[in-house]
Amino acid sequence: MDPLSVATRGRILPRSFYARPTIEVARGLLGKLLVHGKTAGMIVETEAYLGGEDLAAHSARGLTARTKVIFGPPGHAYVYFIYGMYDCLNIVAEQDGKPGCVLLRALEPVWGIHIMKERRPRAHSLRDLTSGPGKLTLAMGITRKSNGADITRGNLVVREWLPAVEIAVTPRIGIRHCQDWPLRFVISGNQFVSRRI
Repeated sequence: MDPLSVATRGRILPRSFYARPTIEVARGLLGKLLVHGKTAGMIVETEAYLGGEDLAAHSARGLTARTKVIFGPPGHAYVYFIYGMYDCLNIVAEQDGKPGCVLLRALEPVWGIHIMKERRPRAHSLRDLTSGPGKLTLAMGITRKSNGADITRGNLVVREWLPAVEIAVTPRIGIRHCQDWPLRFVISGNQFVSRRI
């Protein structure tokens, strides 16, 4: 049996999962399985980006051509380009019209690892393949072409995986505004997070 078929037995998370407060979604995504094509990885690290006064969030500037996905229906991908070299995958949360999204910061590779290694030949270890937001999109083959994609169906989805995980909370990483907000969530003790606690 194809090992990926085993991974895809977990149900795809429905839109109602994402139509909740962003922090709940960020915590709830830990231990779930991100599947794109023939690759899959368990989500081990997320960051919440809120609307309103969260100046680190792209939505803080209001509704623009770039941010319209964030203000749209939940359960869609928001993929943006950073540092002139990386695409970053976020998942839109909250109700339609209210901004909020969750950045996927790190995965634990599960299936299609040989494909991930081909896409990231400079990775020094299994952990290095997907231990960062730019690394995981490269390894999984996710690009800005997926911006706006409905992740409740199709080629890029999130599925049920672990029934429960222990969660640790820290401030977000690598931002200038609202640095001390405790909106980074990780699976406690997982070695595949981007930065260990």
